[in-house]
Amino acid sequence: MTDSRVTRRVLARRYLSAWIGFSAGGRFSQALATVIVLFAFGEPTVTALVGDAGTWAVLVTLVVLAGLSLLGQRYRIEWHGVLPLSLLAFVGYCALSVLWSEYSWVALRGLTATVCFVGLGLYLALGRDLVQVIRASGDAFRILLVVALGLEVLSGLVLDVPFPAFGIRGDIAYGGPIQGIGGTRNFMGFIAAMALVTFVVEFLTRSVSVWRAVASTALAVIALMLVQSPITGLAMIALAVTALALWSLRHARPGARPVVNAVLGVVVLAMLVVGVVARHRVLAEIGAAGGTATRLDLWAQIRALTAQFPIQGWGWVGTWPQEAVVPYVTFIDPAGQRFTSGLNAFVDAWLQIGLAGTILLGITALLAFARAWVTATTFPGVAYVWPAAVLVLLAVTSTAESYLLHGAGLLFFVTVLVVAARRRSWRRHLPRV
Repeated sequence: MTDSRVTRRVLARRYLSAWIGFSAGGRFSQALATVIVLFAFGEPTVTALVGDAGTWAVLVTLVVLAGLSLLGQRYRIEWHGVLPLSLLAFVGYCALSVLWSEYSWVALRGLTATVCFVGLGLYLALGRDLVQVIRASGDAFRILLVVALGLEVLSGLVLDVPFPAFGIRGDIAYGGPIQGIGGTRNFMGFIAAMALVTFVVEFLTRSVSVWRAVASTALAVIALMLVQSPITGLAMIALAVTALALWSLRHARPGARPVVNAVLGVVVLAMLVVGVVARHRVLAEIGAAGGTATRLDLWAQIRALTAQFPIQGWGWVGTWPQEAVVPYVTFIDPAGQRFTSGLNAFVDAWLQIGLAGTILLGITALLAFARAWVTATTFPGVAYVWPAAVLVLLAVTSTAESYLLHGAGLLFFVTVLVVAARRRSWRRHLPRV
């Protein structure tokens, strides 16, 4: 009996060791990275197909596979000074907020989802190099766009019926707006904008053929035109300005870069001031006045509730729960439906983790952008433009949505944060222990 147990243990160890070695291989790691991006951006569709339990099963499975893959690559991963202290402090504070939350089980579930997506983001940053992350993301976005446009064509042109389970209304016959696999036009616009940035960088790094790059970019542009999302339109303007600024800085002499950065800072600040002063006219011109009124009303309600716990917040939940939990059950949109987020990442964070947690989030985001921007403008590799562009897109989108705090937005935020820290973290210069 004892010998059989020993034999089983030896066999189990051999199987586990063999699986860890297989999961550390290049092909498996690249395929896993693609599936992770697919799941993160296709989560609304996955939930519609398999429900919350199925979504959790997929998420946990991906985390386990990513952990095994990192375990197999542990000897060739550079850990020294890579994990940003700001990110660790933010996640730690979110975990601490569960202790004073009045809905501990809901908060614990939200924290678990947050830790899972943070872990997947770490896997992309540590288990793959930047070009491999871009390639995996590009492959995932091609699949997502083809499926999204295919469903829209099936709904609006072939069957002429909406698909309520996916949030698709079938308006593609009228030129949009389309919801695709995002559930809403804003999230579909976020997917299309991320795809466009990724496809352009793929082309610049010569990671794909010219024809594939052209076809992929055309798909992303078509999707962007059909979503008709005002916030996505603003994000594309910001990306265009960012691209011009990065091109200027990368071609400027090293001694002139501080001056160019200062001029760009002044221009951006002036644009923000003009945008705030003329916000009503700007919003009316891009067709976002109605949505902004809804957001302002929601933010006023949130401000009233943050006054009860201004410093520590109500407790972290990530995506707002669907259960009848105070205070989230009190937020109702004009159509009579409950809101699923605060429609602004920092307002949402203030409600959940208070002023202290929001400051930590702001510090984390600013450090990430500063490191990514310096790397993008000084490092010769074109691929390092991608993290800076992704952070600009996340920053603009986070003014009207809370994608930064959960799901795909959090996944890519962690990925680019760690990628930027690998080049610019001050702890890289500390002696190894």
